Amino acid sequence: MPIDIDAARCFVLAYARLLDRHRLAVLVDDAPVTLVLDALRAYRNPDGGFGHALEPDVRAPLSEPSSTLHALEVLDEVGRLDDPMVAGAAAWLASIAEPDGGVPFVMPTAMDHPRAPFVRYSPGGSFLTLALAGALWRAGSDAPWLERATGWCWARLERPDDLGAYGVKCAFDFLDAVPDESRAVAALERLRSKLGPDGAIAVTGGTEDERLTPLTLSERPDGRSRALFTDEQIEADLDRLERAQEDDGGWMFDWVGWSPGQSVESRGVVTLRALRTLRARGRM
Repeated sequence: MPIDIDAARCFVLAYARLLDRHRLAVLVDDAPVTLVLDALRAYRNPDGGFGHALEPDVRAPLSEPSSTLHALEVLDEVGRLDDPMVAGAAAWLASIAEPDGGVPFVMPTAMDHPRAPFVRYSPGGSFLTLALAGALWRAGSDAPWLERATGWCWARLERPDDLGAYGVKCAFDFLDAVPDESRAVAALERLRSKLGPDGAIAVTGGTEDERLTPLTLSERPDGRSRALFTDEQIEADLDRLERAQEDDGGWMFDWVGWSPGQSVESRGVVTLRALRTLRARGRM
């Protein structure tokens, strides 16, 4: 069923953040990318990282790995991975990384601010390292930290059994971008058994219906990870995504909603993601 673009636009204008309004304008109206960049800089800190709830589940103003990843994804979306903000983000990641290159899931300072119940600080590298390294590889970064991080990622992927749904998604982001194609393809094959019959992975410890579907796990139509999914799985997920547009024009997330601000901002994020995915797959 076709999606209602006008309803989606009204939803974003009524509820989404300024950043996401500008992202929508670029996506559907060919608006200037500079407006997205200007809005994104408001989330940037002097240390080069991003905070201020750019990742809605972590409300701390100080820089966070998840918010910095979100910023890199926005820059990638609008084709501006050449922006100086990328180098600043890489420098900040290097400053917080462990000697082996891994970065934490969340900074200890986030514990003093509002955050989702599943956001807890733990020392050492986290699965976000995989996605952050993948984003910098896509940017063509020459940051010294990237070499260390890549070593951490390869070592982590040697023991994939304990990777959860989000860990697999971040692994796919890394393996779709890292230059060593033969090693990446082999690592992807070791992750194939994580996928259910429909290509999805349930989120352990999440809400009852929370799961990552093929289009969330493998966002790029031309990514290496796409080979793990059948055409039927992708088409079924596209059909599901089209049907998921709600009466108010937006899409809903399936993880826990824990505050009004987080919930409305997360809906804006997933609405933009749905529209971007449908457009990339020729459904919009």
